[in-house]
Amino acid sequence: MEIITSAFFSPQFFVVAVSTLLCLLLALLAVRSTKSPKTTDETGADASAKKKPCNCSCSCNGVVGNNHLESAESDMLEIERSTPVAPAPAVVVERGSGASMMEQLVPEITTHALSYLDYPSLCRLSMTNSLMRKAANDDNAWKALYHKDFTLEQDSVMPVHGWKAYYAATRAIVNVNAEFFNIIRERSLPAMGHFWLNADYVKCIHASGELFSGYNSVIQSWQLAFNWEQGVDFQVQDVKARVLTDMAWVTMKTYIDIDAGPFNMTNVFEFHNGRWYMVHHHSSVMLIDGEVDQQVVHA
Repeated sequence: MEIITSAFFSPQFFVVAVSTLLCLLLALLAVRSTKSPKTTDETGADASAKKKPCNCSCSCNGVVGNNHLESAESDMLEIERSTPVAPAPAVVVERGSGASMMEQLVPEITTHALSYLDYPSLCRLSMTNSLMRKAANDDNAWKALYHKDFTLEQDSVMPVHGWKAYYAATRAIVNVNAEFFNIIRERSLPAMGHFWLNADYVKCIHASGELFSGYNSVIQSWQLAFNWEQGVDFQVQDVKARVLTDMAWVTMKTYIDIDAGPFNMTNVFEFHNGRWYMVHHHSSVMLIDGEVDQQVVHA
């Protein structure tokens, strides 16, 4: 028993014990350092790598750092709001979003540009795409085209269905009025009978001053005119039309191929069953230097 006790408290025992204890401490420190994992976020990235160094001289605790980032973001937003946008990028954005050069023009410039087109070209332009249809259907463009093709006298007129519809109606009545002179050139009595409205109130006043009232009397007057051996070729100028819902009248100056002087003419039409019919025709010799030419032609 004594031998065991003395061996237990011998100097060699203490050296071994101290060495063993130091080894245990070092092993414990090594285990703790290897078991402490790096802080990662949900994506697995190293959180320490995401930490931005603090520019201040104090030791930041994270909360101060977040407030600093929020303040920087708010400052950036304020700078973006206060910084004026350059015009060139804005145009690029508009073009990229589908805006055309036509949409970027001032409406007055667009109307002026479209005024150089005739009505078939303007109609074809409206069928290209929705943007061109909007530009080509502009009421001011059709008003300018009406004044160019017809007359400036009706500048104060306010068409109920707009200037495009009014242009179309005026174009139609002008074409009907031209057909009247084609019938005279061809001396076709059936065509003239179909051209007039079959009514008792229709009237025709020829250049001779004779008045014919009623459908039958009017057609007989044209039969007499067509029986002439010499044909008549009219040159029509200064045509001006006024169109209402179911009535229209056209004034013009006419010149013929014989030496009889110019004539003033007025044709009145009514709209029935989907077409225009003539209901009144008046022809008179124009005054030349305040005097009436003595040569009068019946027609």
